[in-house]
Amino acid sequence: MSNDTPTIDCQVHAYDRNDENNYRAVLAGPATVTGEQMVAAMDAAGVDGALLISPFTIYGYDSSYCEGVAERYPDRFGLIAPFDPNSPTVGADVEAWAERPGVVGARVVLNFESVGADHAGVNAIMSAGGATGIPINVLCWQHLPELRAYAQRHPNTQLVIDHVGLQQPFQPPPPDDPWADIEQVMALAQFDNVAIKISGACTLSHQPFPYPDIWAPLRRIFEAYGFDRCMWGTDWTRATNLLTFEQGVEAFRQTDTLSDDERSALMGGTLQQIYGWSPGGAE
Repeated sequence: MSNDTPTIDCQVHAYDRNDENNYRAVLAGPATVTGEQMVAAMDAAGVDGALLISPFTIYGYDSSYCEGVAERYPDRFGLIAPFDPNSPTVGADVEAWAERPGVVGARVVLNFESVGADHAGVNAIMSAGGATGIPINVLCWQHLPELRAYAQRHPNTQLVIDHVGLQQPFQPPPPDDPWADIEQVMALAQFDNVAIKISGACTLSHQPFPYPDIWAPLRRIFEAYGFDRCMWGTDWTRATNLLTFEQGVEAFRQTDTLSDDERSALMGGTLQQIYGWSPGGAE
């Protein structure tokens, strides 16, 4: 992997109002994180681009705010939106979404919907992902066996596990055993069509920056999936109560547990391959 590989965060959020009087619920994070604020944070930390995901907690299935941000900063953000598996038109909606400029993927949230392992709408989302070639991002902590069933059923669809597949805290402290489900996470590596976001991993640490206790369990995941299926990310801004954006970046830059090639793949190279996107269109 080239040393010129851009640094790309696999998951960030932006929003105009974090206010339950206006939207669904309050997200852990600042009152606002506009596109301008997100770009400024990336610039300060030397992050070239990011995948911008409309925050489900605030907006539900309305991705219009993040669409506007991506339109203003097309060279900095690839765009991902969540889709409602209970919508009768969801398959066609994902196919139409995939045709829009700047779109790199779609998302399905298994955690907050009673969808089970063979839901018609989830199957439609994943079929549309396979038909259009866009990855389907899946928030599935505590629902990993369900994802196994979908991965088997849709072998031609690129699936991406959000947030290491593990439940992550919104405020300190992390769970006593944050890696309790790691065996289920690694079991999904047997499916070639499943990749994984190493996003928000620093929030699972019981130690201060640079979070040395995350590397032994992460190495197990790296070995199971290979670096060609692992992608670093901060999950900014959900992580704001636990660390700064810069710490989420620098922990991965500074660790001596990664070789230069591994770091390059993890922090941008693999994302370019899986999503077919680079900041500014760079290769």
